[in-house]
Amino acid sequence: MPADDREGGTLNRIKSLLIANRGEIALRVIRACGEMGVKSVLAYSEADAGSIPVQMADQAICVGPSGAQASYQNQEALVSAALVSGVDAVHPGYGFLSENSDFALKCEEAGLIFVGPPSEVIRQMGNKIGAREIARRAGVPIIPGSDGAVSDEATALEIASSVAFPLLIKAAAGGGGRGMRVIRDADELQGAVGQVMSEAETAFGNPAVYIEKYLTDIRHIEVQILCDSENHIHLGERDCTIQRRNQKLVEEAPSPALNARTRDALCESALKLCREVGYRNAGTVEYVFDNETGKFYFIEMNTRVQVEHPVTELVTGIDIIRAQLIIADGQSLGLAQDQVVLNGNAIECRINAEDPDNQFMPSPGRIARFHMPGGLGVRMDSHIESGYQVPPFYDSMVGKLICWGRDRDEAIERMLRALREMRVDGITTTVPFHHRLIDHHVFRSGEFNTAFVSELLSKKGSS
Repeated sequence: MPADDREGGTLNRIKSLLIANRGEIALRVIRACGEMGVKSVLAYSEADAGSIPVQMADQAICVGPSGAQASYQNQEALVSAALVSGVDAVHPGYGFLSENSDFALKCEEAGLIFVGPPSEVIRQMGNKIGAREIARRAGVPIIPGSDGAVSDEATALEIASSVAFPLLIKAAAGGGGRGMRVIRDADELQGAVGQVMSEAETAFGNPAVYIEKYLTDIRHIEVQILCDSENHIHLGERDCTIQRRNQKLVEEAPSPALNARTRDALCESALKLCREVGYRNAGTVEYVFDNETGKFYFIEMNTRVQVEHPVTELVTGIDIIRAQLIIADGQSLGLAQDQVVLNGNAIECRINAEDPDNQFMPSPGRIARFHMPGGLGVRMDSHIESGYQVPPFYDSMVGKLICWGRDRDEAIERMLRALREMRVDGITTTVPFHHRLIDHHVFRSGEFNTAFVSELLSKKGSS
């Protein structure tokens, strides 16, 4: 990893680490700990007692029963596990409590190093209304819409008169594609604000909503950033346009849609936002890119490591988890922007235990046989094995297949070969669907938008 010239393998403050997560990201952090001489302590639920991460960690502590609320989202149990095991720091992974400012604060108050930005920064960026205002102050372009929260139909109609339909009502505390409703005309707007507020209160504990212009011919592009006490740098962008119902399926780096000038402007925009909010550690600034105008607009910031971070690692050679630990330890990465070199193309397919022919219904169960693809430029991040019982309690992702090539065409061909090679018998997965998608002439062209997957499924008679 160029960031530390191998000096970052010795941390000053973090000698042991609690991993407050499960599955492939838990295993990913365990591996980083093993390479850096850090003792890994894994918090796990009863459902994960026999999992590979539990077997691979230096120590494992059961923090509750199978349900996520009673285990991986149980803040008191996780902090207690950290204190009992005597660790120095907590890594939240992604999902669960990774962007929960209260959990980060509890860790800080307990004298634990939270591997992520300060709790106050998580709080600020977790509220999308506040994040829009921070972006505005930093000179980062935002989608036209409301200046703050909207709580009545009259205000919504005023916004519609200035930015025009269609509109998007969004929950201030939403995320992961949830808490959004498209409004195409004044009739659909009737009662919608109150309904989305009610849904937001139920789902996120925060009824606040705001309104944006709904852009249709768009791509979803994000910038990976690393910020230590001395430098704010970016590691280029990832294209996350391939989505189903606002859930990412495929990510790639770099984006086939950007020219050099737009790429530079996009990445500099992300750094402006980080400087404005005083960001530390790894993070991702997300944008929509308007295919019609070539303009980009800030939508949110993820104050954690992303599922798709491996595509950036493959094109930069920089270990993002390692960088997180170095920054959390209080050290400088020793890496300047001009030392970040992007090389080739990488594509990631999220492999889910789902049935694409049955509306992507979850497919938990026992894996009779698992064969992991390999070869030059192929990486598989997964916690499964032959005989593993996929539990029904959590997200259905069972692994990530990431392929690198000297150019996009080579990365595509390598991904298709790896997908053909993979075997996951006993449950239904999205592997065949990914093969069809990656081999499609529209994906190969690089010219698509966020509607591509729904159009692909509709042609097959799926939904």
